[in-house]
Amino acid sequence: MRQRRARPRLLQAMFDAVRIPDLRRRLLFTLGMLVVFRFVAHVPLPGVDAAALQQLFDRNALLGMLNLFSGGAMRYFSVAAMGVYPYITASIIMMLLTPVIPRLQAISQEGEAGRNKINQITHWLTVPMAGLAGYGQIVLLQREGVLTSAAALPTAAMVVAMIAGTMFLVWLGELITEYGIGNGISIIIFGGIVAGFADMVIRGRLAAMSNLGGLVGYIFIALITIAVIVIFTEAHRRIPVQYARSIFRGGRMYRQSGSTHIPLRVNTAGMIPLIFAMSVVMFPGMIASYFANPAGADPNLANYIVNLLDPRAALPMGLFYWGLFFVLTIAFAFFYTMVIFQQQDLSGALQRQGGFIPGIRPGKHTAGYLNQVIKHITWGGALFLAVVAVMPFFGRQITGVDLQLSSMGMLIVVGVILDTMKQLEAQLVMRRYEGFIK
Repeated sequence: MRQRRARPRLLQAMFDAVRIPDLRRRLLFTLGMLVVFRFVAHVPLPGVDAAALQQLFDRNALLGMLNLFSGGAMRYFSVAAMGVYPYITASIIMMLLTPVIPRLQAISQEGEAGRNKINQITHWLTVPMAGLAGYGQIVLLQREGVLTSAAALPTAAMVVAMIAGTMFLVWLGELITEYGIGNGISIIIFGGIVAGFADMVIRGRLAAMSNLGGLVGYIFIALITIAVIVIFTEAHRRIPVQYARSIFRGGRMYRQSGSTHIPLRVNTAGMIPLIFAMSVVMFPGMIASYFANPAGADPNLANYIVNLLDPRAALPMGLFYWGLFFVLTIAFAFFYTMVIFQQQDLSGALQRQGGFIPGIRPGKHTAGYLNQVIKHITWGGALFLAVVAVMPFFGRQITGVDLQLSSMGMLIVVGVILDTMKQLEAQLVMRRYEGFIK
């Protein structure tokens, strides 16, 4: 026992997790699925000019940012070039349509069977979303001369292959959720982002040769950003709640009261506002890139839009992209938080369970109080997301180091690590072991 306590808490928790057969099997299964994902990410589609593809990514910042989230699969234009993001888009669409369409709302209230139906609809919606996104990428690469063939049959075959790659990754994610550790889809995204860090390290070594001080400053800003993400991800406000219950004992009725709290997260929306904001900001630039003149030709309006919405543009042009990103992140944070909060119906749940907030009358007064509280704390979460969103821009301007470090990527990585640690913590505590979190 003394030898066990002499080890650091985190290392001891890791040893305990590996020592338990069930957890060890789950951890190994998760790692195995990630290895399969990385193999699939390096299976290229036929007819791709590798040199022309590399040049396109070097001069197109939007594609470079999307490549980070696919774990380099888009740079190789593999069957997994789109990752699981068509599924994420379909999930977001279903989440927004469920409270609007009565039929979907009724299905969602059918318990486990309703959730399975919603999940099945989401899977079917992923197929056309993946097809449209894949066809758009193929058209762009054909226009840039990256693909050697523009015939209908090879194009259709590539679209089908990209749809199959996306659905295969979704299937891997669901296997991880069922037999591994953590949320499978998030783990797949996490693996893709972490795989892209190797290229970032190489770029960092090259930057250190010419600007060592700037690189150290950039790393310091990244560490501060990660610390802030951890703080705001775990931050919440506790709303005290009391319950009055009646029990029968010895033929008599007794009234018992208990107290607990509702934890309202400061960042209720998570990373979804960043995904929405980035999609809105990048969409016009991607459409304009289809109509922009090729290199050497006279620029047109589409060229101006592409340059205006370039995340790596120099000042003052770059202020438009990042300023728009900042404002849209705040707007979507409020929008998504309100949607989620209305779906939860906390005031109704409290009233049905016999709970109440001290000093607040049940019903409409409780709903109004909770709405007021969530609006106040959402300002903190929205500003946090907006500041994190533009942090790479300020880091590049301050240090002069141009590393493709995405704020959304950092949010996803930190969030997945915290969520996985909590799940391991729960498994260890159930087996009377000490966990990661003190």
